[in-house]
Amino acid sequence: MSESQIWHDVDDYLAPLLAPHDDILAAALRDSDAAGLPPINVTPTQGKLLQLLAQIQGARRVLEIGTLGGYSTIWLGRALPADGRLISFEYDATHAEVARRNLARAGLDRIAEVRVGPALESLPKLADENPEPFDLVFIDADKVNNAHYVEWAVRLTRPGSVIVLDNVVRGGTVTEAGSTDPSVRGTRAALELIASHPKLSGTAIQTVGGKGYDGFALARVVN
Repeated sequence: MSESQIWHDVDDYLAPLLAPHDDILAAALRDSDAAGLPPINVTPTQGKLLQLLAQIQGARRVLEIGTLGGYSTIWLGRALPADGRLISFEYDATHAEVARRNLARAGLDRIAEVRVGPALESLPKLADENPEPFDLVFIDADKVNNAHYVEWAVRLTRPGSVIVLDNVVRGGTVTEAGSTDPSVRGTRAALELIASHPKLSGTAIQTVGGKGYDGFALARVVN
């Protein structure tokens, strides 16, 4: 049996056990697929991890950069109290509309708001609203701008807040210092920012599974 097949088999064991089938989440994936959205959602176990992180954090306010069809948004939204708030940025208007329908079906449309447009334009507008600090930020958008997203996450959070940056291993190519791939360069810049930022303490974890070889970074705002 190949290594990748083992990764798939382990995911096939863990997901039904620890993140079992859910009609609303399944419908979100089905509708995303029907609308032609790319199949790059987090896995069920990764979604459960996001939910647990938000719950452990006692999060009331969550910021997500990169909505896609709202699958991860549902996981995060379900961790929030009735008076919680989740703002999610999505570049593509079609994706955002699919996400809004999925969130409404999940009963989260009063908690979760999807804003359309380039995140680097939406983030300054959000800052101008002088919002309460976010307790958790999940970054899963275009990798080129990862460092900029981390910078904005620090601005919009408070000491004790958590920042999660997805897809940082990139099949191992993150090690390539001379890479010309904009996604690799953007991810390396974000990791180096986390390492050097005086307000952040972070780490990164390699992962394997049905989606292959990747990983995520986890950072805490310390002051």
